[in-house]
Amino acid sequence: MLTSFTQKALRIIQNIPEGKVMTYGRIAAFAGKTNGARQISRLLHSMSQKHDLPWHRVVNAQGKISLRPSYGYELQRALLE
Repeated sequence: MLTSFTQKALRIIQNIPEGKVMTYGRIAAFAGKTNGARQISRLLHSMSQKHDLPWHRVVNAQGKISLRPSYGYELQRALLE
């Protein structure tokens, strides 16, 4: 069973509109944990495929892609473009 925080976070991520992005911290805050940005990162890593999440629409607090080159950066950039 998913926690209330996880359920809220999944709904928030699923509802990020095409052409828009949201930060890990903002998602966490809207889901009820102001210091939960790392939890959002882990959630995206473990649940994106299962819940068909638009993971590529989530960026860091500076509005940049957090993934490193050769570790998903190029894919996320292409999906955002």
